[in-house]
Amino acid sequence: MTRAGWRAWALACALGACALARSADLKMATDPTPSVPAATSTASGPLTAPPEHRRPPDQTFLTFPEWFLVHSPAEYARYLASGERVSAFPLFAHIAQFWQAYAAVTHEVSRFPFNGGYHLMICVIGTSTTVEYSLKGIYEHTIGRLAEATVSGHAQVPEERFAAAYAQRYVDFIRVDPWYLFDFGAELKTLWSDAPTSGPNLTRRWERRFLLTTELLAKSGYGQLIKLGTQSIYDAPKPVTAVVLTAMPPRDAAHPDFVVLQSAGPQVLATIPRYEGFTTYSRWLAANRVDFREIAGNDGDVLVSLLVPSAWRPAAGERVLFEQPILTATDRKRSVVALPIAQLGALLRGVDRQPGLQVEHVYDF
Repeated sequence: MTRAGWRAWALACALGACALARSADLKMATDPTPSVPAATSTASGPLTAPPEHRRPPDQTFLTFPEWFLVHSPAEYARYLASGERVSAFPLFAHIAQFWQAYAAVTHEVSRFPFNGGYHLMICVIGTSTTVEYSLKGIYEHTIGRLAEATVSGHAQVPEERFAAAYAQRYVDFIRVDPWYLFDFGAELKTLWSDAPTSGPNLTRRWERRFLLTTELLAKSGYGQLIKLGTQSIYDAPKPVTAVVLTAMPPRDAAHPDFVVLQSAGPQVLATIPRYEGFTTYSRWLAANRVDFREIAGNDGDVLVSLLVPSAWRPAAGERVLFEQPILTATDRKRSVVALPIAQLGALLRGVDRQPGLQVEHVYDF
């Protein structure tokens, strides 16, 4: 998870920028191109990450609140696509889950030196999210619910179908790119060009059109502000993570961003993508019986979230930091597990063998 965009966002919020324009991002790099060249060499001593690739051990925990602001919009997008009543989406409960998660990871990182800048950033984006979700929740429970009631059978109007498609496009984007680079202006043009302005259920349709137009205009303007602030203040963070592995994985054209830096006997020092790509590459390595010895210079704990049935219980030795119900799927929950880095591969292999279990995210440093 990169910090540059979040820090710029925090700065803008602190200066009084519109909180309603806040939207989630968990990948804030301004340059997605790996900065480490493909170069292989051998080493006689123990392998470890170069200094420029080392990151503090608390960051695997502190990235969860940031990533929750991707998990939450993803749940919202799935909910909209289901055709359920929009006014029933539990925005206020999502606020509670964000702060519950932050409290849990704050307790966990208390053994590390206090990371004041990171905590400030999380508090600012959390406050911004709380304001946005609260205002949206109040609107949906009043004006939105009244307009929703004018549609017989709760059938989706064209604007609601657009909202579901737009929400999913947005989530797909922010999994790998900065939120402020998303083209909200293009979405606004699509709303007004593709959805007809006449037809049945006009009360609901124009109410949704007003809400979507307001949101897209606000986020477009705020995104431009954050883009300018980020590019002028912060350097682009490294989009790759250095890892020490127990073995060399087989060549795979589907994973071209695996870059070997050094090897020493069976062990390999390499870089793999950060953010969403870290989860993808971690599962690929685990499936090939390759385990981790170090991630970003750390050999302690790493955080993983799993989506599991509500009755699921962790295996012996697995330390669950906290759990959260999936609010729109009552038979599922999010289980956030902290485990030694050396055991990460075994956990990922075990999850893939169990029906009903899903790796949601591996939280890079």
